[in-house]
Amino acid sequence: MAIHYEYYRIFYYVAKYRNLTQAASALYNSQPNVSRAMKQLEHELGCQLLIRSNKGIRLTAEGEQLYSHVAVAFEQLQLGEAELLQSLSLQGGTVSIGASETALHLFLLGKLRLFLEHYPGIRLKVYNLNSPQALHSLLSGQIDYAVTTSPGDLPPSIRAIPLKTFQDILAGGSRFAHLRQPLWYPAESFPVHNVADPDSSPGNGHALPSAPISLKDLSGCPLVALDKHTTTYDLYNRFYLEHGLVWEPDIEVATADLILPMLENNLGIGFLPMELAAKSLAEGKVFQIPIKETIPHRSICLMYDVGKRLHAPARALGDMLLADS
Repeated sequence: MAIHYEYYRIFYYVAKYRNLTQAASALYNSQPNVSRAMKQLEHELGCQLLIRSNKGIRLTAEGEQLYSHVAVAFEQLQLGEAELLQSLSLQGGTVSIGASETALHLFLLGKLRLFLEHYPGIRLKVYNLNSPQALHSLLSGQIDYAVTTSPGDLPPSIRAIPLKTFQDILAGGSRFAHLRQPLWYPAESFPVHNVADPDSSPGNGHALPSAPISLKDLSGCPLVALDKHTTTYDLYNRFYLEHGLVWEPDIEVATADLILPMLENNLGIGFLPMELAAKSLAEGKVFQIPIKETIPHRSICLMYDVGKRLHAPARALGDMLLADS
């Protein structure tokens, strides 16, 4: 039954106010037009909806039944319109993001703080996802953006834009201090305890590096790494294969923020971003282990589905993430 939407809109206001004059005023229409529309709706539905009297309008049982559904529909439409207007004016709306631990701490947190300072009415939903999980969520339409470390092969519909390059180091705790890379931090950096060579002068601003070690020489040390379902695992698997070695971590963790506590507690050695390890390095909780092989640089990327039309709040966040990157 194809009944004109306008009839239901007029019925909503008539039933809401129980008065034809008030309904006509709310609709910016005339009372005769409103009355004719209600008679036409009753005709098309084949039942009486309104009981008209000098005291106003009463709904029949059929009218009450119809109004219970029409009211929900119209109120949801009004709510949707209000949310849309807020979204278009960047005064409201929600943006959903999938982010890895590394991307969150090395790049995203500061950008999100700045975004909310500019647009305090916009809500954020941030999901902790590794690169494969984020890709799946993008393809299924569950998130607007993914911000993770460099993804692998991508389907044509997904675009990845590098945001920040960073460098991993190999590090370990006190159990592996004999392999460490002595470091020297300037006075304005973190306080340094037991990091520089004890024989070096505090005033010289540097320490002599120890001799680099090959990956092969470290094969007896337990390795802590991200698990098999991550692009980081794949990256180091290729890195080891390129040097004739097998990548076999002894401890696999789900997120990057779990690696550092493992190293601090002497459960093994592991690769992690220099920025994430900086404070622990300066405090002597972990030590950098110099290796002969060049650790590949990595990137944090912004990923999105080019086939999905992003709403205004999501576009605003994307512009801010890409600014100065």
